[in-house]
This record gives sequence, structure tokens and C-alpha cells, in this order.
Amino acid sequence: MLEIQTKHLPPDIVVLEITGRITIGRECKQLEWATDTLVREKQEKKIIFDLSGVTHIDSTGVGIIVMSAGLAKQAGGELRLAGASKHVEQVLKLTSVDKLVSCNPTVSEAAVGF
Repeated sequence: MLEIQTKHLPPDIVVLEITGRITIGRECKQLEWATDTLVREKQEKKIIFDLSGVTHIDSTGVGIIVMSAGLAKQAGGELRLAGASKHVEQVLKLTSVDKLVSCNPTVSEAAVGF
């Protein structure tokens, strides 16, 4: 199961705390929709995905992260990642996502200079 909680860091950063698996299936669509809603409807442009609670990610999850980063960039913003476990970080490096999206050890480090 995938759970997403939204938090705000002043002044204008949105953190999506993600828990569970970002893998193929209906649940990972929630992450896509959440990002889409933030960018298109709420005009949020600074987004951090807190991946510290993510246990597994597959190619579908990688695709959603890349697509979400593209959405934020189109809106003039940026997506950053934080707190990836060793396994998740390995997947992000193998797929070169770490070259597209800033990967940080913690949310507070991801927020620096946003």
C-alpha cells in the first residue's frame, strides 16, 4: 500500500511524505495525481518527495518521479527527492534519475536554497 501525506515548509515548499511501495498498480497513480493537483490547481512549484518511508520502487515509480519532475519544471518550479533508502537510491542511480532530480539525505537539506 502507498500512503501520501502533504506537509508545508515555510514559505512555499510542499513536502509529500511517501510511505510504502512506488510500484506498478493503481496506488502509484495517487502520487501522479497528487503532483498534478499541486502544480496545476494549487500553483505549487517547489515540491519535495520525502522517500524515507518508501521500501521499494520499480520502473513505474521511476517514471512517475521523472514525470512529476517534468510537471514541476514546466510550471517553472522544481522537484527534489529526500531520504531515499539504499535500495531506492540504487534504483535512482541505475536509472540516472539522480542526474535529473536532486537527491538529498534529508528533507531539510533538500529545502536549502529552494
